[in-house]
Amino acid sequence: MALLIRQSDILLPDGDLLRGDLLVIDGKIAAIAPHIDLPQDQPCTVISGTGLILMPGVIDPQVHFREPGLEYKEDLMTASHACARGGVTSFLEMPNTRPLTTNQAALDDKLQRAASKCVVNYGFFIGASAQGNIPELQTATPACGIKVFMGSMHGDLLIDQATILEEIFAKVPRLVAVHAEDQARLNQRRQQFLPADGSPIDVAMHSQIQDNQAALLATELAVTLANKYQHRLHILHLSTKEEVAYLRLHKQPWITAEVTPQHLLLDTSAYARIGTKAQMNPPLRSPEDCAALWQGLHDGILDFIATDHAPHTLEEKAQPYPKSPSGMPGVETSLAAMLTAAAQGKCTLAQVSRWMSGNVARAYKIPNKGELRIGWDADLILVDYENYRPVLGTEVLSKCGWNSFEGESFTGWTQVTIVGGTVAYANGKVNPEVRGKALTFDA
Repeated sequence: MALLIRQSDILLPDGDLLRGDLLVIDGKIAAIAPHIDLPQDQPCTVISGTGLILMPGVIDPQVHFREPGLEYKEDLMTASHACARGGVTSFLEMPNTRPLTTNQAALDDKLQRAASKCVVNYGFFIGASAQGNIPELQTATPACGIKVFMGSMHGDLLIDQATILEEIFAKVPRLVAVHAEDQARLNQRRQQFLPADGSPIDVAMHSQIQDNQAALLATELAVTLANKYQHRLHILHLSTKEEVAYLRLHKQPWITAEVTPQHLLLDTSAYARIGTKAQMNPPLRSPEDCAALWQGLHDGILDFIATDHAPHTLEEKAQPYPKSPSGMPGVETSLAAMLTAAAQGKCTLAQVSRWMSGNVARAYKIPNKGELRIGWDADLILVDYENYRPVLGTEVLSKCGWNSFEGESFTGWTQVTIVGGTVAYANGKVNPEVRGKALTFDA
């Protein structure tokens, strides 16, 4: 089957916009031109792109989709539907499910689940275990990388011993992605600030307990080890001005870092507005931190954007702090949030696409994705960059049913999502029959 998108503004790899047509044949981009004739030798679906921008689909490189084991919060089907609505055509999912994704059997189980449920493309991390799973970390495939929780975790996934972390860098020749918070400092700060009787306190204290210094200490350790072994390191959801300043001095070509839309667009003032819905790990920071993160993105210190989509039920979030869990959903609003920032002059349309698509594909060595090029995979989105619509909880497809940006007005909402040349979302509805594919990661 062929698919022809007519007269959209096509975002080219160099950042220019071309008013024209794009032809898809057998799931690949076959032609891009001001005008393309309908193919005569095969059926062709035509989609009008008039008034819309055609971009590569978003690749979200950090999500928690809760399956298996925590499906009451989210599952691979509902999360992939939310992805399609938000313009996310591929995702990389984290290992803190039940059971933990720390071996080949658990990875295979997730791949099988995703193949039967996901309307977008998928990939999975394997988690480093404090019990020691070096052989699995070396051989599990296809895994996009190793996830290491240096803090904000408990049980087998918490790697808070420098000797274990160094063993991973020394023995496993694949990308290591770290949640960089120093667990010893978190423990000390919790003892200092949390009442001994367990009584609740203001959720705004979350940013004081898990402070900038906790993040910096862990990032310094991870970068030191990466540079010692010249080992591929990725720093997840970097959140502080101190980390940006440190990376300016110590970042090497084998190191990348990401930031979330939440850390760019929300700050500690959000606690007063939305309470525990603003609670995440690492926490929201000051306006000065937000400004430093933006500057780090523009300067190339930070390489791309991820949501850290981590849904919890409203009932769970309604618990008083510190019983309330950390995490917020994000795949449905991340692109619109960033395109709204572009419309406000904080960045450009082309930068948003590089940060949310092209740079992610390059960092994780995902072939033929992230840009609109002839012969590359037809993972495409048509977005409305002219009109503004509010974020409404009633429209959320994520099983959790809420969003931290609810009530804000965004532009850049996805109108059509195409996965592998097939329409997965259009006219406000997901096509549940579409299936994405397992991502591959070139060595």
